[in-house]
Amino acid sequence: MPSAPPPRVGGDAPRFYRRGRLSFRATLAIRLALVALLVGIALGGHWFDRDGLRDNADGTISFLDVVYFTAITVTTVGYGDIVPVSDAARMFDTFVVTPIRIFVFLIFLGSAYSFVLRQGWERWRMGLIRARLKGHVVVCGYGATGEAAVGELLARGTSPDCIVVVDADPHRLRAVEALGVATVEGDATHNAVLETAGIAEARAAIVTPGRDDTAVLIMLTIRRLAPEVRVSCAIRERENEIIARDAGADVIVNPILFGGQLLAGSTTGPHLADYVGELVRRGGSADLHEREVRAEEVGLSPAEVRTGQILRLYRNGECLLLDHPAARRLERGDIVVEVSHRPSHQAG
Repeated sequence: MPSAPPPRVGGDAPRFYRRGRLSFRATLAIRLALVALLVGIALGGHWFDRDGLRDNADGTISFLDVVYFTAITVTTVGYGDIVPVSDAARMFDTFVVTPIRIFVFLIFLGSAYSFVLRQGWERWRMGLIRARLKGHVVVCGYGATGEAAVGELLARGTSPDCIVVVDADPHRLRAVEALGVATVEGDATHNAVLETAGIAEARAAIVTPGRDDTAVLIMLTIRRLAPEVRVSCAIRERENEIIARDAGADVIVNPILFGGQLLAGSTTGPHLADYVGELVRRGGSADLHEREVRAEEVGLSPAEVRTGQILRLYRNGECLLLDHPAARRLERGDIVVEVSHRPSHQAG
């Protein structure tokens, strides 16, 4: 996870962001060097105008007296043993040393916040969120397909609190964090990364890394950590679908093959692609969904269901065609794939 919280996106104005490349030690060294520079400026000014200072103890100003006076005036307002008496010395303390004192205070305060308070607060807050994380969806890979999947989950009513995106690219994660979605930066093929995402407590996982070999490795890792979680995977090459199934994928989607079929079908039926798009896109005129048969529907035929048109029926994990004798009456525990149509004034 990044050491600093991501920038917040506000309004419509675009915001350029690049993750810092400096380590903790480098950042701390720069701040200490800046403090040393500011103290050096104050020390040089006091030494140059040392005749404007008066030592109430012995009446002489040595270099050690200047060092002492500079340290005291930069960190406090002084003890009164050494005081500026000339106008130039007083103006130097007023317009140079006082701003230096403020800057040094802000640098130390900012360092304490950045390296101690903020990190401690973020660790506590992330630990609390992870402890409450259960029944969520883990999206492994936030490329074009992963981005579309997250957008569709949100459009279908899934709360951002119930989505965790895993990706090794911090720039992609900054984009999804603006939606309120939790993120884990790292390689999803590693156990520790998926454990951080709470894969064992997830209800489902979507695997979209953009490469079939990486997708298979991620699924093998998921199956080792969470054998019962439902895994949906995007596979680009058709010959890799069997490997993905053997690796533990419950659902395999081939976006290239699916797109090719729609394009080919649109050459003979120009409205086919539009209708399929309405089916799979939330908010269109047609809504395709999967659900369990309700208690009041037990005993009815698929044609008698009024909530929509049943296209497929699954019983005990087996697909029954609607003309099958066993599919004439719905039973408790049946799963149906149903399409429902919205009135024209509600579509869109």
